[in-house]
Amino acid sequence: MSKQEFIEQLRKGLADLPREDIKERLTFYSEMIDDRMEEGITEEDAVSRIGPVDTIISQIKADIPPAKLVRESITPKKQLKTWEIILLVLGSPIWLSLLIAAFAVILSLYISLWSVVISLWAVFSSLIGCAFSGVIAGIIFACSNNVLSAIAMHAAGIICAGLSIFMFYGCKAATKGTLILAKKFVACIKNCFHKKENV
Repeated sequence: MSKQEFIEQLRKGLADLPREDIKERLTFYSEMIDDRMEEGITEEDAVSRIGPVDTIISQIKADIPPAKLVRESITPKKQLKTWEIILLVLGSPIWLSLLIAAFAVILSLYISLWSVVISLWAVFSSLIGCAFSGVIAGIIFACSNNVLSAIAMHAAGIICAGLSIFMFYGCKAATKGTLILAKKFVACIKNCFHKKENV
């Protein structure tokens, strides 16, 4: 792939980002290719060493802060006409309430997702606490010559310790999965605020 083809594909892939970000990224990658060509590498090799265009586009979009995208999407690019302002004001009871409801639903889903993870870690902590309590209670019963109760408490403590080991791996996997899901969720929200622009 030539430098021109690479830059053109990058431009098309980043078309929904703010204009200054697109120019900055295009300049950065153009200079990177030029620097490598000055070192004696062919144009095609310089482009191929940068990596696939789709991967670069995904990384650039992931690195843009959501606040910047929101600010960019709500900043009007042209002066609103009088009738547009009147329609926005008259329609605000409808669109504003729908916007608040959508935000509340999204926030409640996000909180619910993390509540499940926190609950799993709470169960793990309870099992650890039961394991220690069972061992300590077994020692106390053993000291008071109550052998059957001591054996039962030791067994309960060992069972809780074993369950806590399995629970730890489950909690770890659930946390990792929730983090991945949360990143995808944020990326999806960011994609909603990308605006198509002609560079």
